[in-house]
Amino acid sequence: MQLLALGVNHHTAPLAIREQVAFGPEKLGLALRELTQNQHASEAAILSTCNRTELYVNTPSPENVTQWLADFHHIERRELAPYLYALPREKAAQHAFRVAAGLDSMVLGETQILGQMKQAVATAEEAGTLGLLLHKLFQRTFSVAKEVRSSTEIGANSVSMAAAAVRLAERIFPSVKAQACLFIGAGEMIELCMTHFAAQHPRRMTVANRTAERARPLAERFNAGVIPLTALPDEVAAHDIIITSTASPLPILGKGMLERAIKQRRHRPIFIVDLAVPRDVEAEVATMDDVFLYSVDDLGEVVREGMDTRVAQVAQAEAIIETSVESFVHWMEGRELVPVIRALRDNADRHRRHEIEKAEKALARGEDPRAVLDAMSHALANKLLHAPTHALNHASSAERDQFARLIKQLYGLGPDK
Repeated sequence: MQLLALGVNHHTAPLAIREQVAFGPEKLGLALRELTQNQHASEAAILSTCNRTELYVNTPSPENVTQWLADFHHIERRELAPYLYALPREKAAQHAFRVAAGLDSMVLGETQILGQMKQAVATAEEAGTLGLLLHKLFQRTFSVAKEVRSSTEIGANSVSMAAAAVRLAERIFPSVKAQACLFIGAGEMIELCMTHFAAQHPRRMTVANRTAERARPLAERFNAGVIPLTALPDEVAAHDIIITSTASPLPILGKGMLERAIKQRRHRPIFIVDLAVPRDVEAEVATMDDVFLYSVDDLGEVVREGMDTRVAQVAQAEAIIETSVESFVHWMEGRELVPVIRALRDNADRHRRHEIEKAEKALARGEDPRAVLDAMSHALANKLLHAPTHALNHASSAERDQFARLIKQLYGLGPDK
């Protein structure tokens, strides 16, 4: 079992790199099947969020998995290599546990990543790319995350990307209450942002989404309007705050659209938070006057404020994870010994069957049953003890003491036996 976690995250790679290796939901199943069918890995799961893209695989060749990731996204491997981390075995397990527990997040202790990881596992299960190793890894991962959150206060004090977006908006506008808010997308992140902004009672809220059916329940919950994405060119100018988080592979808000909107607004500012990876807003928009554009990395600077209570819980959480990693590695090592144990038992069983056949023939000839059983037991004992006895008798002087100690340990022999 050769467990590997390979990827990039907000610690190792800027947004410009992360968006190049992001997997959209529509590509995940295809990617998983391609990765396993090409024999780069026997098992695979892919976690792709705005802050990270990670591959969890059972593979004999980390190099092949790295090359596959670069090829799949049409990136030169040498361009990607400086940002990649490849974590084998216990380091991979430790990383998975830390990610699920929120210790590796931009927002320490946030809970959204656990749901995203569970969705990644569900997608891998649907694609048929999970096997014994990854099933066990993620079973332990979710158990560890639950223990960390129930045993520590790592999730205390609400700090999130959504809360950070509100705080940033309050730096641009005297009051969110007087502003019109536009939310592009209808996923979990947009729902979280709407929850935080709704608490500030903005003047108006609107949801823009590719399908109105998906957006309508969310809009009704917050008494918001619904528009299709095709209406954005006409609607952007009517909104002061824009929060966008879609799975679109291409930008939704371009520089030209926003230039027209600013002109219509007579240069009243627009505040935009782009939480999507790849980005929903063209990078050139950041150079515009009267547009305040923030990315997920920008929000990361804001959410680092006021984290003292959570940081104090990290040591306790890390201790839980360390113990869990040791347990998982012990399980992996046990599974790696299964072929040896099976071969040992098969060998003993062959000797057993052979001696039973001889005994049955002797009994059929009318020989004394007690004598037959005695002969069978001696023959079986001799065959089972032949290999260790032969190894001990033929060991070199340097090996003999080591072999003797090992045999005593294996057979439970005391110093006087």
